[in-house]
Formats: sequence, structure tokens, C-alpha cells
Amino acid sequence: MAHVEFTAQLHRFVDTPKLDCDARTLGEALTVAFDRNPRLRGYILDDQGHLRTHVTVFIDGHRVQDRQGLADPLSAQSKVYVLQALSGG
Repeated sequence: MAHVEFTAQLHRFVDTPKLDCDARTLGEALTVAFDRNPRLRGYILDDQGHLRTHVTVFIDGHRVQDRQGLADPLSAQSKVYVLQALSGG
């Protein structure tokens, strides 16, 4: 099962469940997370369903390639880490 974790910065604003899921793509894994906490979706995706500008996702240590379709493949052993970049000065 793919394992999904969210950075602690996001947890300050919304509950971010750690989860294991049978997902074949990043989009499927995020859907499982959003089903557990619907408020999380607005922090991760924009109105078009694409990753927000200040959100970065890594799959097995590699930055995702498909920020719009979320079709990056996952294996049963994949580790997904979702983080919100900090900005400002």
C-alpha cells in the first residue's frame, strides 16, 4: 500500500491524516486523503483541481511531474510526501 504523509506546516491549519492506501496514481491517493478530511483539498488543490503553486509533492524522493492531472504512478511501496512551501520575508 502506498503511504501518504503531509508536512507539519499544513497540520497547523487542517487535520492531515497519515494514510496507507491502494492507489495507482497520486490523484487517487489524494482523493483518499480528501475523503477523510474534505477541508484538506482546498489547501492542496486549486479550483481547477491542480496542485497549488506553493504545494510540492514528492513520490519516493522525486518531485511529481504531472501537477495538473496528478497522474504520476504509485507502486504498492511508494512513499508520498506533500508539503506546503513557505513564502514571504
